[in-house]
Amino acid sequence: MKNIFNFILFFALTIILHAADQPAKSVIEIWVWGGPSQLETFDPKPLADKAYNNNLKSIPTNVPGIEISEMLPKLAQQADKFSIIRSMTHAHNGHEIATYLMQTGREPGGGKVFPAIGAVIGMFKSKEYRGDIPPYVILTVPKGRFSETGFLSEKFSPLVTGGNPNAPKFAVDGITPSGGLTLKALKERFELADRLDTFGAVSQNRFKALQAFDHAGTEAKKIIFGDAAKVFDLSLETPETRDKYGRNVFGQACLAARRLVEAGIPYITINAQGWDSHKKHFETMKNRTAEMDQGVAALLEDLNQKKLLDTTIVWWSGEFGRTPKIDWNAPWNGGRGHYAKCFSSMVAGGGFQGGKVVGESDATASNVVSRPVAPQDLLGSIYERCGIDPDGLLPNHIGFKTSILPPESKAGRLRELYKNHEVKK
Repeated sequence: MKNIFNFILFFALTIILHAADQPAKSVIEIWVWGGPSQLETFDPKPLADKAYNNNLKSIPTNVPGIEISEMLPKLAQQADKFSIIRSMTHAHNGHEIATYLMQTGREPGGGKVFPAIGAVIGMFKSKEYRGDIPPYVILTVPKGRFSETGFLSEKFSPLVTGGNPNAPKFAVDGITPSGGLTLKALKERFELADRLDTFGAVSQNRFKALQAFDHAGTEAKKIIFGDAAKVFDLSLETPETRDKYGRNVFGQACLAARRLVEAGIPYITINAQGWDSHKKHFETMKNRTAEMDQGVAALLEDLNQKKLLDTTIVWWSGEFGRTPKIDWNAPWNGGRGHYAKCFSSMVAGGGFQGGKVVGESDATASNVVSRPVAPQDLLGSIYERCGIDPDGLLPNHIGFKTSILPPESKAGRLRELYKNHEVKK
């Protein structure tokens, strides 16, 4: 009997370790556009002067010893599923350069625009991905700071959904019929156009450009009229589930992201707007953090319950944080500026441990005290958890020879958070 018990225990441990070895299948990036304050999210300073914390407190999480801002009570109950990086740092306080650096791991210059992590992972994962929806999806608007595809082929450009996932019908650009058209009416129009296109019918075998055009149309129709478009139909979810995520654009984008993971999409970005809080910062934070808290907490809980968190990376960050000291002078009236010297990010799932804190800031979240983490370290860690070597070559159609990322910083990647150091390629 003892031998049987030992065998079962050994078998179970083998399965667990094998799962930890597997690369993440999907990534959800929660891009907190504009720069979220570290003090009102994951690095509160309740003992600091009011000039820094405005008397806001920290609250305990479900992990002993870890506290986060009182503005994130729901996420506090999911802290065992994510880890906090309190020592993110770089040197750029402008949105454009900071975004480019946090998305590519590269400083601008050199005559080349490097691709963002979403385009790169979408390209690598497209080798095994067989869905009809493009491998990189953005909910709901692009960042707009630079071309995320960079020098990669346009076929790795993201599908930007547009639309409002909280509307009665989530109208996805290029997929959902517009102008009140039904799918049936749209299909009839396509069929009529095909019958009238006698030139195309006789010419497509002669001209490659027409062949490519026809192929693109065929692929688009597969999405519009096939089952793939149903992934964006949030009415298929129960009202209780939709309420759990929050009946707002961000919350329903988180729900859509979970559905995209279930459909096997390799990379999903949720662009969360409205965090560039120079004026009346605390009034802005009250609304933004409430939506963020509910949506992200529901997403982590849902992914975990559906056994998807182990194979899905969720990372949360902005291009920088906010100035620790509050500016109460006019015209800011209680605002915080851009601050890249010390800020916070979060990672969860996909081979990252939960319930941990990496790095430390000082008493006012002004300076990194220990374990600085550079953008290329964070991005490199995500690549590694996806089974992609960030030091390897970045394939491209223009023959440009370069590694995916520049060398990691002296502090290195976040290997202390890896569930298992080695990941099978």
